[in-house]
Amino acid sequence: MFPKIAELGPITLHSYGLFLAIAFLLSINLMARLAEQRNIARNRCWDLGFVIIVSAVLGAKILMVISDLEGFINNPSRFTSIEFWQAGGVYYGGLIGAVGGAVFYTWKSHDLEFWTMADVAAPAIALGQSIGRLGCFAAGCDYGKPTDLPWAITFTSEYAHRFVGVPIGIPLHPSQIYESVVTFGLFVFLLWIYQKRRFSGQIFCIYLFFYGVTRFGLEFFRGDYNRGFVMDGLLSTSQFISLLIVPLAIAIYFFLRKSVPQVIRG
Repeated sequence: MFPKIAELGPITLHSYGLFLAIAFLLSINLMARLAEQRNIARNRCWDLGFVIIVSAVLGAKILMVISDLEGFINNPSRFTSIEFWQAGGVYYGGLIGAVGGAVFYTWKSHDLEFWTMADVAAPAIALGQSIGRLGCFAAGCDYGKPTDLPWAITFTSEYAHRFVGVPIGIPLHPSQIYESVVTFGLFVFLLWIYQKRRFSGQIFCIYLFFYGVTRFGLEFFRGDYNRGFVMDGLLSTSQFISLLIVPLAIAIYFFLRKSVPQVIRG
C-alpha cells in the first residue's frame, strides 16, 4: 500500500510508525479517561503507559528472536539490520512484556492495584491493536495468503517487498484488515461490558479469552511464514500461545470471581 508517507532528506516517515504512534496515544488517553472513573489520576496512567510501551517493545522483539532463533544464531548480523529495528515484533511477546511491566509498576506504586489497571487497559489495548493493524496494512507486513476472493488485496510497492517481504502482484487475504475489524469489535464490546463489570480483572480476562480465540483463527489466513512455528509446523507460534492463553484466561476469571471483592458502581 503506502509504506512511506514522506521523505525529508535522510529522514523517512513510515506509515507503520505513524499508525503505531497514533495507537499508543489514543490508547493511553482512553486508559486515562477510564481510570478517572475509578478516581485514579490521569498522570498515573501516562506513567504506566510509558512503562507498558517500553516493556511491550522489548517483549515483542524478544519473542521475534525466539520464534526464529536458529535464523538469528546462524546470521547474527540480523540484530543490527534495518529490518530488525523497523519490525514491530511478535504481538504476544509485546503483550507478555506489557503485563510484566504493568505488574512491576503497580507493585512499586503501592497505591495502584494490578487487576484494576488491567481492566482499564483492556479496551485500550484492543483499540490500539485495531489502529496498529491498519499500520501493518499500509506497510505490507503481516500479509495474508494468496486468494481469489473479490476483496483480495494486491500489493505493488517494491519498497514494502524489500523490507517486509510482501509478495507483489499477487491477490492476498487482507489479514491485517481482518484483525483490525475483529479487534475494533472487541474494543466496542469491552467498552460496553466495562460499565457492567462485577470484579477487578474481569474485563482483562474477557479480552484475553476472546483475543486468543480469534487470533488462533486469524492465523490461518496469514501468509508471512517467517514468524515461527511449533509442533513440526502444525501451529504458528501465536496459535500455540493462544492455546495456552485461552484456558489460562478462563481459570483466572473464575479464580478472581471467587476471591476478588465485587466492584461497587455508583
